[in-house]
Amino acid sequence: ALYLTALLLVFAAWATRRADVAAAARALAWAAFFVHTSGLLARTVLQGRPPVTNLYSSAVFVGWASALLGLVAERFHRRGFAVAGACAIGFATLLIAHHLSAAGDTMEMMRAVLDSNFWLATHVVTVTIGYAATFLAGFLALIYVLRGVFTRSLDNATAGALTRMVYGVVCFATLFSFVGTILGGIWADQSWGRFWGWDPKENGALMIVIWNAIILHCRWGGLARTRGIMMLAIFGNVITSWS
Repeated sequence: ALYLTALLLVFAAWATRRADVAAAARALAWAAFFVHTSGLLARTVLQGRPPVTNLYSSAVFVGWASALLGLVAERFHRRGFAVAGACAIGFATLLIAHHLSAAGDTMEMMRAVLDSNFWLATHVVTVTIGYAATFLAGFLALIYVLRGVFTRSLDNATAGALTRMVYGVVCFATLFSFVGTILGGIWADQSWGRFWGWDPKENGALMIVIWNAIILHCRWGGLARTRGIMMLAIFGNVITSWS
């Protein structure tokens, strides 16, 4: 509810162009993030595990990491885009987590092969941060498209700010998803005696790395301009969700 209210305040700030409304949106977004962080830390302490152990906790952590990245990005580009992306992802992922929690215990015992706090804290956290950053880049690109299609507010300065943010977030996402995938292979080698087995989860992780690399390649090689990069970033959300 806090994330959703902050998102509505961002929309109000864009409509009214009032600095006090924008400041209130940022403050409420930080308040939502503080509550989110408190819940995440409480869960970690109670379970005695790193923050990501199952699908439910993945949804909670992806929202948390996306919100953190968005709020940090907002300090460099005070236009409300990053806050809007952070709040939208925070709201959506916590809504997903709420429905996942209805399936039963969200703190079930770990399977024996996954019972490793070291790899849960390194591979899983690193790769999940990469996924969260990919989601944020896609949501920022979605803001670019929506503002360009439904409003006349997408001027050169706005488009330039969104382009720089999407590019920076994709670079961050590529690094973390790549390193996280390599760490996962090392963990698999230690647990199962093979670095890579082409199972669906490994393939999904690899697709995210490759897609982010494609976005960077298209930008560096001049194969796609701003609109093309935004379309690629939005489709990155599809690939990450599928993974």
